Amino acid sequence: MMIMKLWFIMLIMFMIGNMIFVSSYKHLLITLLSLEFIVLSIFFFFLMYLNFIEFNMYLIMIFLLFSVCEGALGLSILISMIRTHGNDYFQSFSIL
Repeated sequence: MMIMKLWFIMLIMFMIGNMIFVSSYKHLLITLLSLEFIVLSIFFFFLMYLNFIEFNMYLIMIFLLFSVCEGALGLSILISMIRTHGNDYFQSFSIL
C-alpha cells in the first residue's frame, strides 16, 4: 500500500512539473526549474523501480550525471542570455 502511494506521489510530481513547463512561457528561469523538477521526479521513479526489482544503482549514477550536465547547460544558457539581453524574458530577444 505504501508503494502505491509513493508511485502516485511521483506521478503527481511529474504531472505538476509538466504543467508548469507548459504554462510558464515568460521567464527562462521558471522553465529551467520546472525541467529540474521533472528530472527529480524521474529520479525518484528510477530509485523506487530499481529498488523494487533489486537492481544495481549504477544506472542512477549515470542518470544523475546527465541531469547535472543538463542543469549546468541550462544555467549557462540563462547566464549568457542575461549578459546579452539584460533579463530572462523570452519576449526580449528574437530568433532572427
